[in-house]
Amino acid sequence: MPDQDSAPKQFFFKEGAPHKLVDSLPDAPPWRQFNEAARKERGEKFKPTDEAVEMVNAALLLRRPLLVTGKPGTGKSTLAYAVAHQLQLGKVLLWSITTRSTLQQGLYSYDAIGRLQDASLFKPKPGEPAEPPDAGRYIRLGPLGTAMLRGESDGESGFRPRVLLIDEIDKSDIDLPNDLLNIFEEGEFDIPELARLPDDRKYDTVEVLPHDGDTKVSIKRGKVRCDKFPFVIMTSNDEREFPAPFLRRCLRLDVKPPTEEELLAIVRQRLSPTDEHEKQFKSLTKEFWKLREENKRNLATDQLLNAVYLLQQGLDPLMRDRLREAILRSLSENQ
Repeated sequence: MPDQDSAPKQFFFKEGAPHKLVDSLPDAPPWRQFNEAARKERGEKFKPTDEAVEMVNAALLLRRPLLVTGKPGTGKSTLAYAVAHQLQLGKVLLWSITTRSTLQQGLYSYDAIGRLQDASLFKPKPGEPAEPPDAGRYIRLGPLGTAMLRGESDGESGFRPRVLLIDEIDKSDIDLPNDLLNIFEEGEFDIPELARLPDDRKYDTVEVLPHDGDTKVSIKRGKVRCDKFPFVIMTSNDEREFPAPFLRRCLRLDVKPPTEEELLAIVRQRLSPTDEHEKQFKSLTKEFWKLREENKRNLATDQLLNAVYLLQQGLDPLMRDRLREAILRSLSENQ
C-alpha cells in the first residue's frame, strides 16, 4: 500500500492491508451533507434568474402553485429552498413523488391496525365504559396536509405560509395531478377518521402530529383549512404532459440549462475553487459545456460540480480518461 503522503486523497488500493485512512476523509461535498446547515446553505447560495424571480412573485401574489420544468440538475428544487430562506418561511416541506404516490399519502396517514391492536390490549376497570384509544395518536399529517395548516407566527403580522416542494410530479400516477385540483382550489381537506368521531365536546378537537415535527397540532372536527395558502413548487423533468385543468391552476416556469458563464458562477459559488485550481476548473467547465452543447450529451450541472470537487481533492478528471468519462457520462441510455 502506498504511504499516506504519496497518495493523500486515495483510500482504497488495488493491493494492501487493512488501514484507517478513511478517518482522514475530507468533508463531504456541500450537496452530500444532510444536516440542517447544509439545507439552509442551498437556499442561501442559489442565484435565481430574472424569469424565476418574476414567476415566484406572481405565484406568491396569486396564491397559485408554481410548476417548474427543466432538465435534471438545473436548480428546480433548490428554488424552493431559496424562497424559504429569503422570505423566512421555515423548513421546506418535501414530498418526493414516485409512481406509487397518492393524494392520501400527501395529506395524512392513519395507523388503523395499530389503533385496533392497542384497543384490544386496553381493559377498562369494572363498571367503567370501554373507550377506544385517542384517534389522534395514530394520525400523522403528510407534507401537503402540514402545508395546509396555519403557519408559524412571526409575532408581528400574524402567521406565515409554509413552502411545499412537490418534487418530480411527472413521475406520479396519471390521476395524481387531477386529484390535487380540489386541494389547490379549496385550500382544505377532511380527515374522515376524525370527522366521524362521536358528536361530543370531548372529541371536538383532536391533536395530531405534523409531517415535520413532534409538536402536536389541533384539528377541529376533522377539517384542515389553510389560514395562508402555502407557497407550492412542483418540479418536473418534462417527461410527460399534464391535463389542461391542472395546468390552468398553476403558473409555469421553464428552467433553461445554465450557460458557460453561469456554470462558472455556480462552481465558484458552491465550491469556491482556489487560484491554484482556477485554470483546471475553467477547463473542466469548458469541457462540460462542449459535451452538452456540441456533442449533445444529456448532462446535469451536478456532474460538473462532482468533477470540480474531485479536482480539489487531487483527482483531476481531465488527466484521467476513465474517470472523466464516468463523471461526465450522458444521462441518456442511447448516448
